[in-house]
Amino acid sequence: MAAVNKVLVIGGGFSGMAAAIRMSRNGFDVDLVEIDPDWCELGAGITINGVSMRALEILGLYDEVVKQGCVTDTIGMYLSDGQLLTNLPTPSPAGSNVGGCGGIFRPTLARIMSNATLEAGVNVRLGCTYNNITQTEDGAEVSFTDGTTSQYDLVVGADGVHSKLRQEFFPEVSDPEYVGQGVWRAIMPRPEEIDRVHMWLGQHLKLGVNPVSDSLMYMFITEDRPKKEHIDKSTWPKVFADLMSEFTDPIVQSLIPRAYDERASIDYRPLANLLVKMPWNRGRLVLIGDTVAATTPHLASGAGIGIESAIVLADELAGNEDLDNAFARFHERRWERCRMVVENSARLCDIEIHGGDKEEHSAIMRESLIALSQPI
Repeated sequence: MAAVNKVLVIGGGFSGMAAAIRMSRNGFDVDLVEIDPDWCELGAGITINGVSMRALEILGLYDEVVKQGCVTDTIGMYLSDGQLLTNLPTPSPAGSNVGGCGGIFRPTLARIMSNATLEAGVNVRLGCTYNNITQTEDGAEVSFTDGTTSQYDLVVGADGVHSKLRQEFFPEVSDPEYVGQGVWRAIMPRPEEIDRVHMWLGQHLKLGVNPVSDSLMYMFITEDRPKKEHIDKSTWPKVFADLMSEFTDPIVQSLIPRAYDERASIDYRPLANLLVKMPWNRGRLVLIGDTVAATTPHLASGAGIGIESAIVLADELAGNEDLDNAFARFHERRWERCRMVVENSARLCDIEIHGGDKEEHSAIMRESLIALSQPI
């Protein structure tokens, strides 16, 4: 007999959906509430490394990602002028034959996962979230913004990096910390020679491209910005184009005019990270994903470790009759992987900001990907 039966998931992002899918398939009665009535994941593209694809494969979603995204192999690392620095291998992770690297439109991945959530039999309520959670020894009573109240054996919090749940139940934890970098993202036509992930390392800038379909690619630029500041949205195309112009590789230069095309859907976000000390539960509330392990995108693993945590939590709950044992096993299996991603990503960020050793940068990426490829 499992430790719990009826579960509430708060938050319908990647981690929350993964938890709901896996728990429902493990036989739990699962409700999911998502405050966005449109259940819409915004953004341009998302890089999915092999480890993240293994997690999606566990959820039965890999074939759909292959069909609707783009799976590639190896990562080319270049200097700003196009000189090859190294080719990072991207082998399949342990226990899987999935591709080693890939990309997909972020809204497309969200749609794949939301469809799977509904198909798994999860009771999804949109435009709704919790008002109050009152815990007892054997459960939690939750009141919702739609005026209803329900009893649950467990509440899973996946309400994102600016989590209301974390603020309420983990008041000792500081807000996510700005790291001194921002990331620009855009969608552009894909030149024939961009058949895999390419990254160019400049002075205090990094530019990368990743195929997300047969004809399009996702471009990202990380830029040093000592202070977190507002950037007028009307200036975004020019700022983006100016940043691209600092990379003299002809491939990048040829794409600069595309920054002014409204279809580029340019987006800018300041970067922050967060790593909450374990345990990640307070009684029968447990947090996963960005609520407790929010990372910068330097290892393309933020969504992946959140999905992994959802799978591990669901499986440990199904395999343990005692809830404390399930939590202990969950924490044991998740801490080191999540810590490594957050801290190694922060180190990569630091190297980029201070113009550090590019060889060290490549080595950290290589070693991190090898470590992550081990079983979860």
